[in-house]
Amino acid sequence: MPPKRKGPLQTVQRETDDIKKQVDSLIKDARQSDVSGRTEAYQSRCIHLQNLMEETTRKLKKLTKADEPAPVGNYDQRKMEEESRLRGIEEQLLVLVLELSPPQKHEGGSSQAQEDEEEEDSEEDSEEDESEEEKVEDEEDVVTKTTEQIPESGTATYMVISAFKGEQEGDLTIQMGEVLTILSKNEDGWWLAQDSKGNKGLVPKTYLKRYSDQDDEDYEDDEASEDEDEELESKRMHSSNWDSVRRAITEIDATDVLSAMGAIPAGFRSSTLSKLLDEGITYRRSHYIQPELSQSKLSFKDLFRDPDTGKVRQRTARTSLTLTLWSCKSIPTPGVGVQVLSRHIRLCAFDGTQVLSNIHTIRATCNANNVKTWSFSPRMTGNLPSLLDRDCFLRCNLDTPELGILFELGVTYIRNSTGERGDLSCGWAFLKLFDANGAPVPHRTYELLVHGGTPYEKDIEVDPSLTRGATGTGMFQQMMFSRKLPKLFLKLKSPNARTRSQLSALPDTLVGSLSSIHLLVLHRQLLADALLMNRATMQNADLICSPLLATFPEIMDQTDLLDALRKSWLEAENNMKRSEKRDLPLLKRMFVRVYMDNIYPLLYSADLPPPRWADEMVENQRARVIFASLQTTSTQEHFHTHTDSPPRHQAFDISQLTFDLLCMAQ
Repeated sequence: MPPKRKGPLQTVQRETDDIKKQVDSLIKDARQSDVSGRTEAYQSRCIHLQNLMEETTRKLKKLTKADEPAPVGNYDQRKMEEESRLRGIEEQLLVLVLELSPPQKHEGGSSQAQEDEEEEDSEEDSEEDESEEEKVEDEEDVVTKTTEQIPESGTATYMVISAFKGEQEGDLTIQMGEVLTILSKNEDGWWLAQDSKGNKGLVPKTYLKRYSDQDDEDYEDDEASEDEDEELESKRMHSSNWDSVRRAITEIDATDVLSAMGAIPAGFRSSTLSKLLDEGITYRRSHYIQPELSQSKLSFKDLFRDPDTGKVRQRTARTSLTLTLWSCKSIPTPGVGVQVLSRHIRLCAFDGTQVLSNIHTIRATCNANNVKTWSFSPRMTGNLPSLLDRDCFLRCNLDTPELGILFELGVTYIRNSTGERGDLSCGWAFLKLFDANGAPVPHRTYELLVHGGTPYEKDIEVDPSLTRGATGTGMFQQMMFSRKLPKLFLKLKSPNARTRSQLSALPDTLVGSLSSIHLLVLHRQLLADALLMNRATMQNADLICSPLLATFPEIMDQTDLLDALRKSWLEAENNMKRSEKRDLPLLKRMFVRVYMDNIYPLLYSADLPPPRWADEMVENQRARVIFASLQTTSTQEHFHTHTDSPPRHQAFDISQLTFDLLCMAQ
């Protein structure tokens, strides 16, 4: 049987492997041995390798998919990866060339005799330099093919406008205000720089600005004001939760009036987490499903694509678990004059001082005969709404020893006399996820005591009247007293293999319902394709035409639309064959089709009222519109009919079709 013929791309890959081995060997020899007497030999080897890389790069750029003797999967992606590998090897070789070049003296204290000798030497060597200019120019052309060389040291100096910590080997860690000498400028935005201590490495150009003497004077004058601005900004970012708490405690609102009237227990407060949700999208799930940019703002921190499988690369988080809420017992109720519209629990990652994740809400139910006991996931026909789903997941990659889960028990109420609405906190509980030694707590059922006040207040009882008459030290008295205290029952569980694989494809920090995790994974896959594969370059920040990516975060904050998508996708999956469910490209196309046919028209329907939390009339009206729309879409698909009256839509906006990376990324 004749040997299998190699394609042109495979041949180039083997040539690149050979060049990589030679470059690694050269770097090892040059750095381990004394280069003082062998500089010319190493430089000649560098020139030879540069010529080889130039020839290989030229050959690679001329290749097309039609040149291959057999079909090659992901041809364009493999070709781009090979070009990137060649650029990386060329940068390594460039760094070695700079290390082998003789050091230049910048000190101004040298004697006049040395300067005269240098001038005489330069006059004597001028004729020889002229004869070798052509050779040097040819060598420089190879080096400057991908970089812009700085002709004279000291002429290209830049000031660091923001601190940068090296993310990988070869990066240079810099501090704000530091002055750098730029040795070369790469087209990909990473410049080779040298600091005042002689350290060399790559830094992002977005962290630098052109330096001059005037900048030095201005920097000394403005340094104090910049530090003050940064300190104020840091305080503002880290104290946002405290501001909400301070407002909840100090402002005189309906809670204070109700407490003074005796309509609510003394331990009730205005809901802290509800106030954070009302401040904007910072603590909403729609914000946390977006990709997070790295420190350099030139790549993504938590979104990577596996070129072999075409899937999102799985990432292991420090905390990745599932939990089930069982019940809440002995929860006090508001008194006369207050009507409860909703009972719910809000949960998030918490370290004792600030919220570290999005805030997830689960609605509770209770029996009319026992309103002090809350339960979750009631039995019902059809799919259980995600708002009622007691099974949740938590994923957090932050390395803090005090990491835990904060549970805030809350009610939404309306005053019968004034019609005023509000959110009350009926207490809170905290489950620490790591012990004193840093080991994760065991996955089992927990019974958590519910505290009164806010998470920032200590030793506050939910209802002091429960302990007012508690006397006696006997075991029976203690048991009876313990049964009266408000408690939350839940269970921590380890995810199974399938759920663990799905969680590894999600953002590093996210809290949500377990029933919608497969939808988040499909969205994450489409996001990786659009940002990591379909863009012309990684520095391209143009608008991306994708209605799904542009609008999917909106349905994360509208649970009824998320349930509609879950139902529609389940019906589509039931109509697929088993082989089709394993076909990832087909799944992505079907998911986009289901979304565009069923959910996208509802988002901007003029018949769908805006969502309003705990408003039964609005919720019922939205449910009717969503049900009618899904029924109409299903009828049209099966019978190919069209309604006489077209649906009414809101005014068009470009944001309904385009995904803006700069505005959406974290």
